[in-house]
Amino acid sequence: MDELPAAIERSLPLRDWVREGLRAGFFRRPRVGNAQPSPALVAALLAIFTVLELVLARLEVPGPAEFDLRGWLAPSWSTAVLLLLAWWALPPRDDTTDRPSGLAAWFALWTVALFPVNLVAQLLGIAHAHEALPAAMETLAWAGWLIYLLLWGWAVAALLRLSFHFGVPRARLAALGAGLVVLFGVSAWQFPDRAWQPDPSQVTKEGPLRLELSQETFEIQQALLQKAISGLAPERPGTVDVYGLVFSPYAHEDVFLRENNLVARLLAERFDAQDRVVQLANHAATAQTHPWATPANLERAIDAIGERMDRENDVLVIYMTSHGASDFKLAADNTPLSVDAVSPGELRQALDKAGIRHRVIAISACFSGGWVGPLASDSTLVMTAADATHTSFGCGKRSELTFFGRAVFDEELRKTHSFEQAFAAAVPVIKQREVEAGKDDGFSNPQLSVGEKIKPVLAALARRLDSMAAK
Repeated sequence: MDELPAAIERSLPLRDWVREGLRAGFFRRPRVGNAQPSPALVAALLAIFTVLELVLARLEVPGPAEFDLRGWLAPSWSTAVLLLLAWWALPPRDDTTDRPSGLAAWFALWTVALFPVNLVAQLLGIAHAHEALPAAMETLAWAGWLIYLLLWGWAVAALLRLSFHFGVPRARLAALGAGLVVLFGVSAWQFPDRAWQPDPSQVTKEGPLRLELSQETFEIQQALLQKAISGLAPERPGTVDVYGLVFSPYAHEDVFLRENNLVARLLAERFDAQDRVVQLANHAATAQTHPWATPANLERAIDAIGERMDRENDVLVIYMTSHGASDFKLAADNTPLSVDAVSPGELRQALDKAGIRHRVIAISACFSGGWVGPLASDSTLVMTAADATHTSFGCGKRSELTFFGRAVFDEELRKTHSFEQAFAAAVPVIKQREVEAGKDDGFSNPQLSVGEKIKPVLAALARRLDSMAAK
């Protein structure tokens, strides 16, 4: 029953405060009447739920970890500010009613009420850290933000409901809710530290590498780009040569680097493009072997290829792989190096400036169908991993290759030299694999646009490569 008996005790045992605090966490009325917790009881509640959260936080870090006292204490200021807001918002204590009252009772109940939302958040964090989430959740970029916002909403709604039961006026409830949103936002923005950090002695041995910026790194990068450009083989008169440019700007998931290397090898081996492929990649492991995938390097590479190739007759194949967003920009990150995202308009402008006529462009990213319109022309083939309103699949940490890159480039283009045939054969394969993987936001719906003037060029190229393979 939700109602208290008329006569209530002025003190309640610890288990009752826990039970009623959990009820408050699920928007139920806490049945504590006007009972007040002792200082020892409040301290016990804080200790219990702090230990529980610390244990769960430790599980969010796979492998060895160190306790970071600063990271643990950093968010404490927000608790102090919230208590000040609650003290201002709560009405005076009233011992004549059964309604909960008093700052101590409010804080005791809020300490427990916050645990359910924290538990869900931490369990999701543990599953993510141990790669136990469904593949669909790992690859849908918006899903993480949606869950994050829903958990925020849960916490704010629980606080407002609890405060309502304490008789807080509506105007002050609104101020209290706004204050909590601000506190959450500032904490997430300025105090992202965690109580547990990966053991520094183990990170470089077993964990992901981290890019270290130094003068040596920048000097090496300048030399790498120059070497990649100067090493391009010249065009062969009378032969339709294939030049390649592979671009993977997102450093923190190995799948993009693997796909970068795969496509570069495929173009060299299957499309007679040996020494005619430039790889631009962001990844800590390739800082001394691959030029960085930045907008400036992309433009420079396109200019250099345009200088080496027969711009009227040869074919440039561009493959771009990364996360994508609804604004159609490719996600770019090479922390601590700041890297701007690339838009389809920027790529089109660079190609037009270089005067390269025949273009085959493949974009493996969510919402990549938004690249078709800006890039399409009579002399261009554009293929994308998704349409403009759907996500693609296979860009999570557990993926060897994206579904698009695997089906089109690693499988079908090993059977044919026709980009159109490879795409047509790959689409049903991609659809079936998305169904089997549990993709729940609809078929990615890969897109293809082929200009009329590039069709005979690619057909002649396929015939030449077929005859070479038959020898």
